[in-house]
Amino acid sequence: MGFETPTPIQQETIPIALEGKDIIGKAQTGTGKTAAFAIPILEKTNSAVNRIQVLVLTPTRELAIQVSEEINRIGKYNNVRSLPIYGGQEITRQFRSLRNNPQVIVATPGRLLDHMERRTILLSHIHMVVLDEADEMLNMGFFEDVEKILENCPKERQTFMFSATIKREILNLANKFMINPQIIEIKPHEVTLPEIRQFYYEVPEKIKLDVLCRVLDIQNPDLALIFGRTKRRVDELADALQKRGYLAEGIHGDMSQKQREIVMGKFRNGSVEILVATDVAARGLDITGVTHVYNFDIPQDVDGYVHRIGRTGRAGRSGIAATFVEPRERGHLRTIEHAIGTRLIRQSIPTFQEAQKEKIRWAVTRITSTLEEGRFQEFQNAAEQMLNDHDSITLLAAALKTIAGEQPDQDIKLTEEPPLRSRKGFKQRPPGSFQHRGHGKFGKYR
Repeated sequence: MGFETPTPIQQETIPIALEGKDIIGKAQTGTGKTAAFAIPILEKTNSAVNRIQVLVLTPTRELAIQVSEEINRIGKYNNVRSLPIYGGQEITRQFRSLRNNPQVIVATPGRLLDHMERRTILLSHIHMVVLDEADEMLNMGFFEDVEKILENCPKERQTFMFSATIKREILNLANKFMINPQIIEIKPHEVTLPEIRQFYYEVPEKIKLDVLCRVLDIQNPDLALIFGRTKRRVDELADALQKRGYLAEGIHGDMSQKQREIVMGKFRNGSVEILVATDVAARGLDITGVTHVYNFDIPQDVDGYVHRIGRTGRAGRSGIAATFVEPRERGHLRTIEHAIGTRLIRQSIPTFQEAQKEKIRWAVTRITSTLEEGRFQEFQNAAEQMLNDHDSITLLAAALKTIAGEQPDQDIKLTEEPPLRSRKGFKQRPPGSFQHRGHGKFGKYR
């Protein structure tokens, strides 16, 4: 199934889950938490019973699809069927899929409530509920829907809640719907941050696009995720990168589900190398192989920063995260650094000449690799003909220029975004540093 060594969240969660206890798991994305609850789900689900036995709630349709696929992948030999239920897909199609009697439903709250009202999904036989990325459901305003759903589930059930942060509202929900939950906290050093080299560039807003292009040319990422603060920013930036010759596409919440699936398909198969996204659109995305994350606009809060850079450096792999900081955003950067307990390394802004030199070096490397492979016989006749018309130095220089490419000579302007200011007096505790004060049944958190 692709597992070698269990991650910390899996080691801590699975034995307790198999004992039948409720669990609150505090862990970021990229820690292997899906398998941490998928394995107990598969162990406790009866494939011979054609009823919905397990409910997993997720904040986004992308995450619902990915979690369902992961459950089906891990449970390939268990004959347990998982079905994603989410908005944006024709509900009649979901009616047909429900006739196959899945045992596990992975759903977004709004669409699940729609099915519940139509009585096309009944929760009367649910024995296990999972709230995945509970903090994101809170941020997206789904908590009333979640409460309504949980009120309709049998009281005799096992409940898991996973969240990157544990806020008061999350504890209130746990107090109301969980029974003596075991709290499992994965410290930041056990998550993804140490595998990620974190840098920042101090860049005036007016030249951010030019600097980004130079950085991309120098670092030459295999797969890159670039975050913009607004939908307009994502549209403009993706369009600008395309005009400058990069294989880039944008994704945000105003796009239809079909459009999003097409873009994500291209990104996964490598025909698109750069995905420009808003925070909302990127929630739930779980793409292997992302080598670089670029915060073109600095995230608005610490949780957003951790979520963003957690898209790279996964499963023990290394990754690079670079943040573009407008000079007036230094205070906001310091807030993030204080919260994560890490000082980001400042990088100097690369010059156009440095970027061009790196592009030429990359082109030379490609030609050298092709020579070593030796599979270019079909081009030799054309090469000989061209050598009759041009000297070898001129011909090779032209080949290098063609491979390296050159940015079209056009001045592209993005709509300027105002800088973020650090709130006066605002202090963010490092993740995992909750004070030990009483709060109902959960004395460890407040």
